[in-house]
Amino acid sequence: MAENQEEMSPIEMKVARQIEYYFGDHNLPRDKFLKEQLQLDDGWVPLETMLKFNRLKSLTTESSIIVASLQKSKTGLLELSEDKTKVRRSLNKPLPEVNDEYKDALKHKSVYIKGFPLNITLDEILEWLNDKGAIENIQMRRNLQRQFKGSVFICFDTEESSKKFLERSDIKTFKDNEMLVLSREDYHAKKAEERKQFKAETKAKARQEKAQQQKDVEEKEMGLLLDEQTGCLLKFSGELVNVSREDFHQLFSGHGKIKWVDFTRGAKEGTLLFDGNAKEAFDKAVEANGGELKIKDNSVAWQVLEGEEEKEVLKKIIEAQQESYSRSRGRGGRGRSGGRGRGRGRGGRDQGKSRYQGKKTKFESEDEEDDGPAAPKRELEDAEGPAAKIAKTENGS
Repeated sequence: MAENQEEMSPIEMKVARQIEYYFGDHNLPRDKFLKEQLQLDDGWVPLETMLKFNRLKSLTTESSIIVASLQKSKTGLLELSEDKTKVRRSLNKPLPEVNDEYKDALKHKSVYIKGFPLNITLDEILEWLNDKGAIENIQMRRNLQRQFKGSVFICFDTEESSKKFLERSDIKTFKDNEMLVLSREDYHAKKAEERKQFKAETKAKARQEKAQQQKDVEEKEMGLLLDEQTGCLLKFSGELVNVSREDFHQLFSGHGKIKWVDFTRGAKEGTLLFDGNAKEAFDKAVEANGGELKIKDNSVAWQVLEGEEEKEVLKKIIEAQQESYSRSRGRGGRGRSGGRGRGRGRGGRDQGKSRYQGKKTKFESEDEEDDGPAAPKRELEDAEGPAAKIAKTENGS
């Protein structure tokens, strides 16, 4: 417009900036009320109607100040009617087409700034940004409770303006607050990396919690098994030449049922786990063999385990059972029983009765979502516009 090249007063600068925001690229496409007004009179909107907008009304209630502000503005975005009672967007500056090219350009001329006090006003931010570049839009970012988060998005008129702003040395602090200043592109890259890291940490935490719960369940069930099977272990040692696990099953056949043989061929000692009292089975076998219990003519020393030694040995046997069961499942087979295999502790005829599995628990992780820009508001601060059924827009929102 620039009919009058006089210097603008502070209030005229604010008024011009506010009205140009209403008709600007960011607000106008989303302002239902204002778009309806444009349809009534070939794009013209009475100044009387504009003065009903709360943000503008808080700056001035005089049409003459609006006229003076727009006459001195150098943007050329708006024009006044001949009688100076109406305003419209210049026909020489049509709204841009919102396509991928436009969105990409918008991204490259936008800047993210964080570090403002939570009780700051938009006017204070605008004052700090004064003379730091031509600004089209400021968005004060808010949470779901509409509370300011301390960060803003600023859209400059050109990509070059945003680059010059990022190079400034006087934007690193605000009233002793250290500021984080990034291009919008860098900001989104940073948030993407943070989300990726958070997701990885959440999954790792879930795995750890799952493993800990599994461990707790296993330890609890292990304790129950240890309590249930007290007095069931019989330890043996000696020169066990040509002795196999099957020989122990034959020796105690009819005297006691062996659940697990912890013995490797060629070893000089091992342990038998009975399904019942080990001492009773041993006494019956001794009596049946004339008072001395040998195996394949090998003299053997026998000992019923008790106390801590019994718990430690029993724990190892149970763990060996678990490992054997897991291996058999991994092969897709049932595993061997009866004690004929070569592996240590592959089990007796009743292998499987003491199989031990922890419970499985499913966990889900959640990704923290970065709350995007708030819905546009016509006013800079929370305020009501004219009596129309529209969503309020915010200058810089």
